[in-house]
Amino acid sequence: MDKNKKFALGIVKRLRKTKFQAYFAGGCVRDMVMKKTPGDYDITTNATPKQIRRLFKKTVFVGAQFGTVLVIENGIPFEVTTFRSGRGNKFSGDPKEDALNRDFTVNGLLYDPMKRRVIDYCDGRSDINKRLIRCIGDPLRCFKQDRLRPLRAVRFACALNFKIEKGTFGAIKKFKDEIKKVSKERIRSELVELLTGKNPYSGIKLLDETGLLAAILPEVETLKGVQQPPKFHPEGDVFVHTMLLLKRLKNADPILSFACLLHDIGKPATYEKSDRIRFNNHDRVGARIAEEILERLRFSNEEIKKIVYCIDNHMRVMNATKMREATLKRMFLEDTFLTELELHKLDCMASHSDLKIYKFLKKKYAEFKKRPVAPKPLLDGYEIMNLGFRQGPIIGKIQKELTNLQLERKIRSKTKAKEWVCRKWKKKNA
Repeated sequence: MDKNKKFALGIVKRLRKTKFQAYFAGGCVRDMVMKKTPGDYDITTNATPKQIRRLFKKTVFVGAQFGTVLVIENGIPFEVTTFRSGRGNKFSGDPKEDALNRDFTVNGLLYDPMKRRVIDYCDGRSDINKRLIRCIGDPLRCFKQDRLRPLRAVRFACALNFKIEKGTFGAIKKFKDEIKKVSKERIRSELVELLTGKNPYSGIKLLDETGLLAAILPEVETLKGVQQPPKFHPEGDVFVHTMLLLKRLKNADPILSFACLLHDIGKPATYEKSDRIRFNNHDRVGARIAEEILERLRFSNEEIKKIVYCIDNHMRVMNATKMREATLKRMFLEDTFLTELELHKLDCMASHSDLKIYKFLKKKYAEFKKRPVAPKPLLDGYEIMNLGFRQGPIIGKIQKELTNLQLERKIRSKTKAKEWVCRKWKKKNA
């Protein structure tokens, strides 16, 4: 028995010992039926949140409206939720009513770990066998209970490689605009799960087919029909290119995933046709648009900074073979470099398939890693000013160029650095 299951069983036993009902519920039961090892175990019970908190030493009240308490056992959090009700009152004393008020049949299964049996009130096992995501009961009623559920249906379909049942699919299309009333944090969480999973391509495709894409990410929708120069993009318009890129993406982190999705988001706004189709400064414009999208979705400042940086700089690698050694090394030292390199590879594979620059950078980076250079500045700002310079932008310019010379191993001592500064910058300063 795995460790998580052992502690979850202990929670059920403790609840049962005090005369409460308790079962494993939701995704963990679905995974067990599918012969997979669950990543975590959720528990449902007729004990109220207050009663749950009295029974266990370490708890965190995380969902007042849903009656959810985190019970911490050996440092592992387990969601313990009071039976849900479809009536006006918050909670129910009936496991069947709880199951029938969950979202999809595949998530409506309960498991009695004491008797080792699955309890199926909603034909969940049948839909698992058919590989279908189906709402429990009337789909529109199901979605009205929680407006995030249409997006969750798409996410589960992709994660499990299931299809969405016809009635549920139709209801999503009717209900799509209601997703705008859901908190941006919850939408972001689902999108992150979708794009960092094993099939982000299918996820965006399903969002598009259901109409949810236009409701959640209208900027991505505008990529459709934006033609590109055939010489560099024989695959088709910007949306087609982005989808082909996502097709090659699998189990990536959020930074790479959203950089891939949004890397060409600036092309519709910069489209122009002269001698050929051009998108001048689409990287800069795209970075600004991406920042607005990520802020809207309540990403953290650090995540926004990294994703936007990758988009803003995704074209610079095209000049890698002409870069100074110092410029290359500066790029290698940035914490987003490997993400940028992977984005470049995927970008190329989704268009012209020319990986010469990628291979060049890969080789150079491997050489750099053998003897990494992150030099300590030979001269600080005060030392430069003592050479006869006033405080201001010139100090930063001198330090930047001096660092380049250090990276290229052309200047290695403080004495040589001072000589170079006086020789090259005194006249400019005057």
